[in-house]
Amino acid sequence: MFKRGLQPFALAAGLLFCSVFAAAQDTAHDVVRKATDDILEVLKQAPSYVDKDPDRYYDAVHQVLDPVIDYRGFARGVMGDYASTPRYRSLDEAGQAELRDQLERFTETIRIGLIRTYGKGLLAFGGSRFELASPDDSQAGGRVVSVEQLIYNDQAKPYVVKYQMGQDRSAEWKLRNVIIEDINLGQIYRQQFEAAARKYKGDLNAVITNWSSEEADAS
Repeated sequence: MFKRGLQPFALAAGLLFCSVFAAAQDTAHDVVRKATDDILEVLKQAPSYVDKDPDRYYDAVHQVLDPVIDYRGFARGVMGDYASTPRYRSLDEAGQAELRDQLERFTETIRIGLIRTYGKGLLAFGGSRFELASPDDSQAGGRVVSVEQLIYNDQAKPYVVKYQMGQDRSAEWKLRNVIIEDINLGQIYRQQFEAAARKYKGDLNAVITNWSSEEADAS
């Protein structure tokens, strides 16, 4: 369960790390900083049209998010052992092809679901104030870093959000996971996937097909 009324926030805060496609020389801290400006600009314009044209809003959020989220890496992490390299290598050629297809399908399911779910929750936080903690020098030079952000709204204390960022092969920073206080979204999704896999007796096609409803039931 989410603490301090975190569920609506958890459905929104994950968007606040995003920016337009960042140059390779940008640090992870730069990406998060630019993201706040980009997303808040979307939120600033949204009230004038979102009720009549919600697809326009979601498209705008997609434009900000898609270039900087490692959707495939996130989806694979959620699938856990079901999409692991050892399992893939243990399959025959047909099984490997099916697993690749399942990962691609689940990646797109994750992509659409995150935008829809987070986008709805994000609208409630347009008036919040965001502050980035100073870069952690101990992480300098690393390919995986955590960027901390404080978000102030009507709570007595700010929410602490940690954006786990990793560099891809082009040295561009992309989101790998989000931790909201002690709520690890990647772990929660993975637990939900494992529960669904047990429910459907290991049928990953059924898990992926029913993912949206399974996620809603677990939230």
